[in-house]
Amino acid sequence: MRAGHVLSMDANVGELERGDVLVEDGRIAHVAPHIETTDADVIDASGDVVMPGFVDTHRHTWQTALRAICADWTLMEYFRGIRQAISPRYTPEDVYAGNYVGALEALNAGVTTILDFSHCMNSPRHADAAFEGLCDAGIRAVFGYGYFPTAGEPREFAGHVDRIEDARRIRSDHLSSDDGLVTMGIALTEVGLLPFELTKAEVESARELDALVVTHTGCTWGGSITGGLHELHMHGLLDSHQVHVHCNCLDDAEFDLLADAGAKVSMSPETELNMGMGHPVVHQCLSRGMKPTLSCDVISLNAGDMFAQMRLVTAFTRCMENDVVNAEGRMPERLALRARDVIAWGTTNGAEALGLGSRTGSLTPGKRADVIVVGGEALNMTPRPEAVGSIVFQANPANVRHVLVDGRAVKRDGELVGVDMPRVRRLAEESRERVLSSARAHGPLLPDAPPEFAEQLDAFGKANIARAHELAHS
Repeated sequence: MRAGHVLSMDANVGELERGDVLVEDGRIAHVAPHIETTDADVIDASGDVVMPGFVDTHRHTWQTALRAICADWTLMEYFRGIRQAISPRYTPEDVYAGNYVGALEALNAGVTTILDFSHCMNSPRHADAAFEGLCDAGIRAVFGYGYFPTAGEPREFAGHVDRIEDARRIRSDHLSSDDGLVTMGIALTEVGLLPFELTKAEVESARELDALVVTHTGCTWGGSITGGLHELHMHGLLDSHQVHVHCNCLDDAEFDLLADAGAKVSMSPETELNMGMGHPVVHQCLSRGMKPTLSCDVISLNAGDMFAQMRLVTAFTRCMENDVVNAEGRMPERLALRARDVIAWGTTNGAEALGLGSRTGSLTPGKRADVIVVGGEALNMTPRPEAVGSIVFQANPANVRHVLVDGRAVKRDGELVGVDMPRVRRLAEESRERVLSSARAHGPLLPDAPPEFAEQLDAFGKANIARAHELAHS
């Protein structure tokens, strides 16, 4: 990349108003104001921002074909609609289409790494298809094998232990090496939804497989499901190789447990602010020295780009900080949260949270070359007197001109490389029609809540969490 505004996100490399980035053998070889080369393939980045690709720490990629179906659903409606009515209707072909098309969407938007929270494992074939979709797209990913039980019938896993065994198969057959673009992760069933013995078995299986854990934590107000942090701590099941998603309704003591364990937090501001989950937990993280990360979450509601998440979380955080000053009848003198801070949440912090900080997240010589170039001649980016601010407050996926993953160009001059776009659209549209037709044949897409459903679910969760105390003292 030649003559771009280099936003390296590495304090040792710095920020160059005009600089070059040299890529050799899939790695970043050199970053400098000018690099002499004789045989390089040159990308002209004049006037554009050259920066590390974004890292999304929690995305349900399989839901891509259901784009915006949850636009007016709360989280509890999402549970009933997506998890209970629609997810069971997914075939392996649908999971492949969601992951393949969704990963391409991410790449097109400059997201070079995702944690794919893949909790539509209705059969071993679904798991294979999800993995293949990521591989075919060419994205860097942690494949979070979801242990979530399938609602309804038929069920191809006879029991929960069969799911754990299938994760072992995926690790052995597809992800035996940790050096590839796709690496192994485990997506836990929400604490409280299963007998605690199975929750413990899920975490222990992740440790056995040396896999990153991702789990939804503290996102249901007034209920016990997604809680249980004290119980996880009691059994030694919290550690630094975990990403806890949302965390909106955790109290200070629970956040202290996460911080003490070295666990990471993923915020999904677009989901949380729209689905009734509460405030993104920016203050809770920063006050404890935890590095916030960002995620796009459910594409069945949200945009699949990090520009939207950065813009939302910045506006929310500044508003909360400024509310205190406004309440005193004053105007703020300075904004505490800076644009560069938020870009770090979507790049370096995310890479570190996924255990990939030595490979990606910054333009550091020696790291793999996951690089994006943002700019171009669109009116929303013309002119650009403040390059960094333009990334957070002006840019959108159409402004991502070039994308490299592991040194390979996956987007060039504003177009995905080697992708049959008519086929991509056909895969998504056929999957949408197949899934929704099947779901409607079994009932409404959004089933009514059974009488006292919330109360019964909470009682079930409390009983399962109470079991943790019994096990600890048995």
